[in-house]
Amino acid sequence: MIMPSALMKPIFVVLIACMALASNVTAAEAPLSQTLIFEGPGGRAPLTRWTLRTDPTNSGMSLGWAHGGFSGASVSVPNVANPTQYTGVAGVRNYEGSVAWYRTSFRAQQAGTYALSFQSANFRASVWVDGIALGSHTGSYLPFEMRRKLTPGMHSVVVRTDWRNPGEQSRAGFHRTWFNWGGLNGEVDVRPLGESELASPTVQTTLTPDTRVAEQATVKVSVLVRNYGHRRIIVPEGSLLHGAQTVPLIFAGVELAHGQSATATASATVTEPALWSPASPSLYQLELAVGGESSYTARIGLRQLRWHGGRLYLNGRLLRLHGATVQEDTRGHGDALTPADQSAIVAELKAIGANAARAQHPLDPALLERLDAAGILVWQGIGPVEGAGNWYSNSPRLLADAEQQARTAAVAAELHPSIFAWNLVDEVAGNGFDSQEVQYVRTISHWLHANDPTRMVAVDVWGDHPPAHAGALYSEADAIAETDYSGWYDSPGDTPAQLAARMRARLAAMERTFAGKVLVISEFGAESNGLNPPSAPGGYAFQARLLAEHVAVYEADPRVTAMLVWVLRDYPLNPTFNGGSIHHVLPNVKLIEGLNQKGLFTYAGQPKSAVVVLARLFKALPQV
Repeated sequence: MIMPSALMKPIFVVLIACMALASNVTAAEAPLSQTLIFEGPGGRAPLTRWTLRTDPTNSGMSLGWAHGGFSGASVSVPNVANPTQYTGVAGVRNYEGSVAWYRTSFRAQQAGTYALSFQSANFRASVWVDGIALGSHTGSYLPFEMRRKLTPGMHSVVVRTDWRNPGEQSRAGFHRTWFNWGGLNGEVDVRPLGESELASPTVQTTLTPDTRVAEQATVKVSVLVRNYGHRRIIVPEGSLLHGAQTVPLIFAGVELAHGQSATATASATVTEPALWSPASPSLYQLELAVGGESSYTARIGLRQLRWHGGRLYLNGRLLRLHGATVQEDTRGHGDALTPADQSAIVAELKAIGANAARAQHPLDPALLERLDAAGILVWQGIGPVEGAGNWYSNSPRLLADAEQQARTAAVAAELHPSIFAWNLVDEVAGNGFDSQEVQYVRTISHWLHANDPTRMVAVDVWGDHPPAHAGALYSEADAIAETDYSGWYDSPGDTPAQLAARMRARLAAMERTFAGKVLVISEFGAESNGLNPPSAPGGYAFQARLLAEHVAVYEADPRVTAMLVWVLRDYPLNPTFNGGSIHHVLPNVKLIEGLNQKGLFTYAGQPKSAVVVLARLFKALPQV
């Protein structure tokens, strides 16, 4: 075996050579622009300008649209094809879904294999290049990739998206508790593949000593190396950069035949590391490369999470977290967020003094990068999102799909220092809906502990139906969350003293059942709008007062690691939603149909009264 001499070049020379791969592809319908996502392989060219044609009668296949050539509106991707109607009769029709076609083109400068990467498409996506079917993908908020050998010259890309029938989506294991937006709602890029490929890097940091002023950090970096050339030894090169500091990463070579892959690992000692934390979200640039063949770049944080005795520690310091759940949804764009939309979400979290956020489904990588830079820790959902107490993945195929969904989401987001927990299920009732749900949680918990020991594995419990005794589903979970809607769905007429007593009793039961686990309150809050008197249920002042009463109880209990308001901003869901069961206890409350109004901000982004109250309370809490 031989070691190519290019592998011995200094890393900056190697990276320049790898970046030259980008010249092998150019987008045709718009000038080449920067990718929205910093992390990823080298040579990526974003495909931002597309032609969109809606297909409500599902006639496009018979009309030959897979070969392109159809007319339509010029749009920027990420894109939602149906972003406006979410209430009333028009909203109901829109929610039921439709079909849309997208087309664009790019120029391949030389012959070779090219990869088309999609961050997300709702709900089913079928892809053609030059009229030849590459494949299809099912499921939202999950990255996928398709590849094809191409000749030099122009090439067309066509994508058909189908988001019809939300009920069928649920039966396929993708239940949603938000509006049924459809389209290419994530970034799309194309890149040429060289003689090798670097993928799925991981980082583990160990501090000595384990404090926020650690003298040194031992950083272990692993990366999957694929060989598309002849049999050889491949030696990746790498470095960590922060300011004027450059730390080399020395990898052992991996011997690979054509088509084989293996993991290469390097360890480095970083003296006087700039550690990542909410108070100081320092980021290092990770650069990896193989000769002039392939590269991978990301921004990472050096930080160490540990948990024991029901407490969570970051860089040796006790963590107490407070914030809100975020939904990737803005008015006029749906879940195809623009950079400005993502910046607004971070700004709103900062406005309430949050040092943490929660997400039910995998967040867009560009938003995660903003949360990394802002120092906001993330409780990240990666599994199926179900209605409270339900579990739809109740067949061998759906169970396997659920497990693959969780693995895919975790691998895609593993480099982000902001993520402190992988949440596997939302609002479990009792000890699980059935044996399939228990099996899923235990299988993925075991896999995560083996593949990512740097974060907690978490389960979210429906607070109205917690188990009296924790069963097998919870055996491998490190953190447990519960919802608590005391004062809204539960006893909204309670006095402050009665409400506090009710919440303390629920916390005491949670602490008994899940002794030794890290405990989180994942949802609390109330609907609010201008249709109700400010101090009455459904009014702005009522919401602010109720949130303050919850915060006071959780802040006083040292066993509560995190409190997360539901939700940061109002958002649309099923157009027939009118508050759910709240009308059984508050028949006179006035709500806007089709909109979840528990937000601290309106759907248009205007702050409610609760923002000022929460900001005062949260900013007075200890900051890490």
